[in-house]
Amino acid sequence: MLDNLTILEASKLIDEKKVSALEITNSYLKKIEDSKKLNCFITVSHDKAVHAAKETDNRVSKNNRIGPMDGIPLAYKDLFCTKDTLTTASSKILSNFIPTYESTVTNNCINKGAITLGKLNCDEFAMGSTNKTSFYGPVVNPWKSLDSDEELVPGGSSGGSAASVAADLCIASIGTDTGGSIRQPASFTGAVGLKPTYGRVSRWGTIAFASSLDQAGPISKTVEDAAILLQTISGHDNKDSTSSQRPNEHYFSNLNSSVKNLKIGIPKEYMSDDLPLEIQNYWNEGKKILSENGAEIIEISLPHTKTALPAYYIIAPAEASSNLSRYDGVKYGLRTNEKNLIKMYESTRSDGFGDEVKRRIMIGTYVLSSGYYDAYYLKAQKIRSLIKKDFDNVFKDVNAILTPATPNTAFAIDKEEKDPVKNYLNDIFTVPINLAGLPAISIPFGLDKKGLPVGMQLITNSFEEQLLLNIAKNIQDSINFKNEPKCWWK
Repeated sequence: MLDNLTILEASKLIDEKKVSALEITNSYLKKIEDSKKLNCFITVSHDKAVHAAKETDNRVSKNNRIGPMDGIPLAYKDLFCTKDTLTTASSKILSNFIPTYESTVTNNCINKGAITLGKLNCDEFAMGSTNKTSFYGPVVNPWKSLDSDEELVPGGSSGGSAASVAADLCIASIGTDTGGSIRQPASFTGAVGLKPTYGRVSRWGTIAFASSLDQAGPISKTVEDAAILLQTISGHDNKDSTSSQRPNEHYFSNLNSSVKNLKIGIPKEYMSDDLPLEIQNYWNEGKKILSENGAEIIEISLPHTKTALPAYYIIAPAEASSNLSRYDGVKYGLRTNEKNLIKMYESTRSDGFGDEVKRRIMIGTYVLSSGYYDAYYLKAQKIRSLIKKDFDNVFKDVNAILTPATPNTAFAIDKEEKDPVKNYLNDIFTVPINLAGLPAISIPFGLDKKGLPVGMQLITNSFEEQLLLNIAKNIQDSINFKNEPKCWWK
């Protein structure tokens, strides 16, 4: 009864008083305790969760429940600052950081009665596509290949957020997406992952990687749950100057799965002989489903797609080198014992940051340095403008775009490419969307021959999340994918 619950199902059970919020919460706390092999959680907020569940049950007893999120156990990527709760960004340099304030995203959920189960493992400062750069060790994908017993990566950087949903360690989670960090792990784990329009969700209180690209979003079991969560966390925030002033929308109540007369674009630049045949076949099946349901499929061109990854890996490290300069051992976080100030800076940062974070800081510092700013950073920003223009032109003719979410399915943890540049190719289908600031969603579509999830990605124009969710629901209802990995980890 309490397994694989969606937000809607759990909410109904609580409303009808068939089960208490405390029973649901205790059930998830036990699942977390039994699933340590997956390494999804850095911090489990046991006492906080139990206290919040009792408050929900008290409101229910008085018929005063706040809404559909009241009593729903969630977990958050460990980039969201949570008051009086350890917040590490999966980095040694923040391994002792306990904020005195709550991020806007987590505060919005708490205000709606959601229960905080804890903080989820991720790539260090969100830098990675495998969840292997975490100071706390890699998260393990709950899915396993049919032909191997090897442990697989869950994707990244929101690996813990996706794996915890797929393994049913929380009803849903919140991650962040800078270049695909919600959609790629959602695809690898058979979950729904939504990256909203830049500015739709406040970034205040979220530990920054690249400020012009970062955006929080939900990872859930269904499109309906993603709609409810987006409605919960989005909205204008005076504390965030990049927060959109558009009024919040009722995404769930306005869900409509009809795609009749919609035009769906298929970018020819995403078609490649290197794309595995199974992913190509699922892509073709997605086109067929939408066409049979009344949409028109149109080939489109996004000519600057091939420049997206190089531009991203200049802009993102440049912003990271600036954002991470605050971690110097002076005010908070790790501090090494050095009497000389400069040596203290150097040893703190050297000891506190992992290899991938150091690599990106060095790249970012280099491209911003005198003599290279124009040659690299300025040129990357010009390319970013061209990528956005490509999407603007395409959305004059189509309502949405359908692409694969990733160029491959999950791979073994110990078989990750040693060349970091090859690892960056995991985000080839997702990065352009962040550069353009657009909304996109990854929907689980099927399983490959190894029995591993394959995701498809939908993209719409800025602030058209309602349309995005509607089309995603159409696909979801047409394929009826079941996310049920075998519980080998317990």
